[in-house]
Amino acid sequence: MNILEINSISVKYGDFQALWDISFSVKAGQLVALIGANGAGKTTTLKTICGLVPLAEGQINYQGGQISGQPVHQVVDQGITLVPEGRQLFPKMTVEENLLIGAYLKRTQHKKTETLQRVYQLFPRLEERRTQTAETLSGGEQQMVAIGRALMQDPKVIMFDEPSLGLAPILVQEVFDVIQQLHQQGLTVFIVEQNVHQTLKIADYCYVMENGRIVQEGTGKDLESDPKIREAYLGF
Repeated sequence: MNILEINSISVKYGDFQALWDISFSVKAGQLVALIGANGAGKTTTLKTICGLVPLAEGQINYQGGQISGQPVHQVVDQGITLVPEGRQLFPKMTVEENLLIGAYLKRTQHKKTETLQRVYQLFPRLEERRTQTAETLSGGEQQMVAIGRALMQDPKVIMFDEPSLGLAPILVQEVFDVIQQLHQQGLTVFIVEQNVHQTLKIADYCYVMENGRIVQEGTGKDLESDPKIREAYLGF
């Protein structure tokens, strides 16, 4: 069953068209990736799903109902959450304060203590640093806080925008391990990422975007062995 369906959407920023008639779907429990070069339109796609960017054409369906045109808070309240590029934490607030901000929805308020404990089980390091301000953390630890904050919203679909950006290689692997763990726990994951090599290894299904259009799709294994993908994105 498709939990998320993107149907022939187009997006414009003034006279500039960022997305051209793109369609794809995400099944419940899948880990789906959208890969492509910088500026291909990947982040715009995420923002459009969230309601941050308006549609010019097309429709977005979630759990069988249309969410196109809904404000961001309604989209989030229905179970779609985004871990944004660059973490976007509150640097002067503590780790725990940043996490608790994620539980602002009425439906999550009553279980925020329980959810917080689940986040600390996933990221023991954050519990150790819960009273530190976010600005004192490493890049990898800040990404953990960003993921934890999203999990505090109790999402059905969690979307990641370039989660490995700016991280050291050892931390990149750690972040991908966490994403894979969330997927194995049954969470639906949609990831936008320039680290194509790592992404293809964990994704159930992938879409390739170029210049605002979906140009190719397939399983992670299929695309990893595709000569065009290997040359364009894997360097061999």
